[in-house]
Amino acid sequence: MMEYNTKQKRLPLPEYGRSVQKMVDHAMTIEDRNERQRCAETIVQIMSSMFPNLRNELPNYKQKLWDHLAIMSGFALDIDYPVEVIKEEKFTEPPTRIPYQKGEITLRHYGRIVEEMIEHACTLEDGEERDRLIELILIQMKKNYITWNKDGVEDKRIFDDLRVYSKGKIDISEGEIRLGGTKNDYQSRNQPKRKKVFKKKY
Repeated sequence: MMEYNTKQKRLPLPEYGRSVQKMVDHAMTIEDRNERQRCAETIVQIMSSMFPNLRNELPNYKQKLWDHLAIMSGFALDIDYPVEVIKEEKFTEPPTRIPYQKGEITLRHYGRIVEEMIEHACTLEDGEERDRLIELILIQMKKNYITWNKDGVEDKRIFDDLRVYSKGKIDISEGEIRLGGTKNDYQSRNQPKRKKVFKKKY
């Protein structure tokens, strides 16, 4: 009778598969310490052969393998580890909370990234780099606004908002830069292209 994985014991590290987990479970039943040690070392060699590409990519590759062996044994495998493996308390402690970003966004529909781009543009001296960045900011502002507002937006509104955002440091008239694009234009760019279906002629 087939035994479904959903009915079996949950694997601590599924990437190694159930066969390796059974090896670890078996090692824990070995009474002779020397034999148990040899079994553990063999398991680590098998684990290493499963991901050979990581040997050169991870400087502490061996450390990780022994850590994983300890985790799969529930930190109960009594052997002489060649390295100091991770402690159970360290493994089970909750992750450090990531604090929320502080500071209000003046106009939420443009987002914080646009605000930061505008702040950076205000620090640049007049020139091609500043002009190009301002043009990109205006285009991005229009895209974000159209995503948020179903009715579209007049270009004048975008230029006015940029002037407010930059506290008057960036004052571009509507005729200096042409934003172009309609609501449908911006929406269609974000939609996946549909494959053409050709009907077979008989």
